[in-house]
Amino acid sequence: MSDPPRNTDANFESALGALRHAISRFEGCSPDERQALERDLDQLHAMSTKLESGRVEIVVFGEISTGKSALINALIGNAVADVSVEGGWTREVWQLGWQGSGYRVPGFADSEVVLVDTPGLNEVDGSERTVVAREAAGRADLILIVTDSDLNETEYTALVELAASHKPILCVLNKRDLYPPEDLAKLRETLTRRLQGLVEPRDIVTTAADPKPVEYVLETASGATRTEWRRPSPDVEALRVRILEVLQAEGKALVALNAAMYAADKSDRVAALRVRMRQDRANSIIWRYAATKAVAVAVNPVLAFDLIGGSAVDVTMVVTLARVYGIQLNTKGARELITSILEAAGWVMLGEAVVSISASIFKGLTLGYGTVLTALPQGAAAGYGSYIVGQAARYYFEHGASWGREAPKTVVTRILDATDKESVLKRLKDEIKTRIRVNPYAGKS
Repeated sequence: MSDPPRNTDANFESALGALRHAISRFEGCSPDERQALERDLDQLHAMSTKLESGRVEIVVFGEISTGKSALINALIGNAVADVSVEGGWTREVWQLGWQGSGYRVPGFADSEVVLVDTPGLNEVDGSERTVVAREAAGRADLILIVTDSDLNETEYTALVELAASHKPILCVLNKRDLYPPEDLAKLRETLTRRLQGLVEPRDIVTTAADPKPVEYVLETASGATRTEWRRPSPDVEALRVRILEVLQAEGKALVALNAAMYAADKSDRVAALRVRMRQDRANSIIWRYAATKAVAVAVNPVLAFDLIGGSAVDVTMVVTLARVYGIQLNTKGARELITSILEAAGWVMLGEAVVSISASIFKGLTLGYGTVLTALPQGAAAGYGSYIVGQAARYYFEHGASWGREAPKTVVTRILDATDKESVLKRLKDEIKTRIRVNPYAGKS
């Protein structure tokens, strides 16, 4: 084989860089996140090793009745001592983590080609089959799907799912020895028509991996005859040639492209899972502080102390949220962010501010005795404001302590529009009622 073009080496370096970047995403993970993503990290390291060694993985799918195992055995059975890409195939079997088995073939350039067997499509239920197919196809550089007739619903669905991985697919029509030439030609035409847009016509290959015995009539020198059953040798040469053509033309590029796609997919998964886990933690923190502020403001009988205390709760909440996202924020920075959010909210939050300030003035005029009357509306209004501040701050931290491509006002307006205000206020009022019932000091106010 000739030396790979220089751009192939550049593709390899780019793919390795993508994998290393994906692995580096784990550095900022919390212990809980690392535990949830431990398997993904192991898979990224395995893919990095695969790429560095240049190993090509061919994953084989098919139902158990289609001769999938016989096809693999036929492909690897013609071993020769000196294996090369033009030569035979050498077998080495090992177990993979997802309960498949692989067969190693040294000799592709300075690397190796691996045939990976998967559970039969009709051996596992639909959901599990989808998971197995997705995992195997994610690592695969080339996919073989084996059938012995027109594709049934299970096979066709699996092929469509595999095609979504954008990997090269060869459709192997096995057991061709069972069909008369005319029937075989019609079946191939049917497959070509059904798989249009999914598999190229030249990638639909026929094989006879385990031919049925054939009866021969033998005549002796004396003229006597006898019958003898003989099993023809497997015929997978057309498939072997097509595989080697693909590898010869695209092998290294396939490995590099697959690794880069795999790294991108894992990076997206890591990012999505981290955002989801942090959102859950952040939402819990936001609600806890909003409820705390609602109760504190509701039961505080002293003029203005409720407003000052409520502001302190917001600052503490924002600093705590920053830590969830791995961002260090001091009290001054938190106050500046809160001010920015409130300014962005503008007139929309004015109603809550009027309720809270009016309640504070009323409590002052009544020397604190008005607390019983103002507790629910003032507390709920204060808690709602804290809730909106928390959600806006969460968005800010999710985007790396910036507003991303949007202005603060746009973000805050969208958060307000997406928030069920009445539901939040009711929940805050229920929280206040619960706390007041168990607080004997609040009851005497």
